[in-house]
This record gives sequence, C-alpha cells and structure tokens, in this order.
Amino acid sequence: MTDPNQHVFDADTLTDEMRPLRRAALALGSNLGDRLDYLQAAVDAITESPGIFPVAVSSVYETEPVGTRTDQPQFLNAVLILDTSLPPRSLFERCKAAEDAFGRSRKEPKGPRTLDLDLLAVGDYTINDPDLIVPHPQFSERAFVLIPWAEVDPDFEVPGHGRVGDILDAATDEHEVRRLDEVAIELPD
Repeated sequence: MTDPNQHVFDADTLTDEMRPLRRAALALGSNLGDRLDYLQAAVDAITESPGIFPVAVSSVYETEPVGTRTDQPQFLNAVLILDTSLPPRSLFERCKAAEDAFGRSRKEPKGPRTLDLDLLAVGDYTINDPDLIVPHPQFSERAFVLIPWAEVDPDFEVPGHGRVGDILDAATDEHEVRRLDEVAIELPD
C-alpha cells in the first residue's frame, strides 16, 4: 500500500479550501460488552465523517491487556487505514467523540473500556502537545498495534521511526496476539 498521491486534494465543504490527502492509521480496541460490535461501530462512525476516506481495515486480533491493569477482560484489536484531508487535531477529536458516543469511561484511564481509539500517525506530521502526541508514543512497543498495522500497510513510513514492517521485525513485545479468522470488520461501501 502506498501513500495517497500528494497531488490529490479534497475540498472542505464548509470553507471550499482545498486540502491534500494524508495517509493515517488508527488503532481500535475494545474489552467490554460486545467488543466486535463496538469496533465495527467505531469504523462506521469514523469513516462516515467528511474528509475521511477508508482504505483498509486489518483482521481482528484478540490480546491480553498490557500495562498496569492486566486484571481485566481480553481486548479485540484492529487497525484502520484511511486517507484524510483533516488535520491531526480534528481526526483526534473525532476519535474521542466516537469513544464518548459508545460509552467510553475515562475514570480509570488504563481500565476496561468499551472503545479505545488511538491516533497512530498522520502523514509526516509530528506533534508533541500535552493531550496529543503523533506518532503515538508507544506504538512501537505494542505487538497488538504493529501486527494488524503491518498486515494492512507494512510500508507506512512513520516519522522518526521508519517502515511499519521493519518496526514490527525489530519489536520485542512478547504478548500473545491471536488473529480471529472467524470474525471481521467491514468497511462501508
């Protein structure tokens, strides 16, 4: 998969400004309720937004929780690749709005959640704000992100890191990531 043609533009429907399309990657996760339905609903909500054009979605993977709270249900994870004319901040806000719409609780940041959407990378942007860091600061340490991302876009060039496929080859995360062949997330027509 290659980056979108940088000479392709999308017209902003509110301002009529022309904006270049950038390739972006989002990590999707859920470990509460009907996990697969939450992931599908997130893909539907995000891809229905103006300025977002779905490219690919990975297989669904089941993983153990990582980090400080491992005493919670297993996650379903996937990665969504899209082309967008939105700036990273707008895409990030749409992800947060989707999480909120599907009941994401922020009382316990590392606790169980109906939906977890992480903005992994957007084109060649690098951002280091208190609430938004792009590329995502921990993506290269997480097999549950790298494996599905490499499945759908191994050639994605992450600023300051290199190709996703190469990053996966060098990863040392030993958490089990199991692909679920019997389920899938569908992109809209």
